Amino acid sequence: MGTETKFDRFAKYAWFVVGYNILVILWGVFLRASKSGDGCGQHWLTCNGEVLPAAPELKTVIEFAHRMMSALDGVVVLVLVGWAFWIWKRKRDAASKSTLKFAAISVFFVATEGAIGAGLVLTGNTAETLTTARPFWMAGHLLNTFVLLTFLTLTARRAGGGRELNFRVEPKYLAALAIGVAAVIIVGISGSIAALSHMVFPAGTITEGLAKDFSSTSHILLRLRLLHPITAILTSVFLIFLTSWLAKERGSDRKVGRWSDVISILVLVQIGFGSLTLFMLAPILLQLGHLFLALAIWISYVLFAAGFLSSDGVPVLPESNKPAAI
Repeated sequence: MGTETKFDRFAKYAWFVVGYNILVILWGVFLRASKSGDGCGQHWLTCNGEVLPAAPELKTVIEFAHRMMSALDGVVVLVLVGWAFWIWKRKRDAASKSTLKFAAISVFFVATEGAIGAGLVLTGNTAETLTTARPFWMAGHLLNTFVLLTFLTLTARRAGGGRELNFRVEPKYLAALAIGVAAVIIVGISGSIAALSHMVFPAGTITEGLAKDFSSTSHILLRLRLLHPITAILTSVFLIFLTSWLAKERGSDRKVGRWSDVISILVLVQIGFGSLTLFMLAPILLQLGHLFLALAIWISYVLFAAGFLSSDGVPVLPESNKPAAI
């Protein structure tokens, strides 16, 4: 049994940071689903004008806990960058440069994640408040979350010995991977719209909900809600075929094949879980599970794409035609 090195410890910490961010994201969804987003009023950084809320309501406790978790997240990611710099400061190889780069970019998106959260609070786009801007705030929040998880995952992967990414591949492969990214993001955005509409316009039965979805007099969010199951099913089928095709193109790399299998399994489980969430009128616990699976699919896809782009079996273009590896 080998001795654990400082690089091994850093890689474990990097994966811990990924896990902690998933926890923060899930608590944020619990905050929204429990209609506790206005627990601190329209105050930032204070909570209802106080540094520490006195005699808080339950929703204030939930909101304040999320703020504390988010603040700690900033510290956790700063430690990630500081530790990476301390370990690799004297190295100039590709692995150290890309690890530092991914970690540093993660700090930026942690900051923007906090800024978006602050913006939601300060503009009053919380709890059951519905403005014309709120769907765009939520879409931006989700996009930032996905990008943040991407760079945290790439940091952990690279620190754990993952090979450098090589974008000098045939355009059809880059296009296919990019379409997969876009498809998952679209599903996520449509899901955030569906969740918002469910919270603001709850239905007592599935029949009532469907009637609202198809009614020409319903709010636009309700009529857009059907986009989520439609895009989710289409994207699920697409991801299964896309990752299977790319895994075959990769050839003998077992890691790429395994991530393709993981994605296929997660997608099928998500379809069943999403259907259950829909027919049970989206209770909070199922919403959390639904989001957790969505995050798992996204992270798996990032690792699949990274594995594909770092493989030796994919035909590459000449150096002059594509950007360098990172």
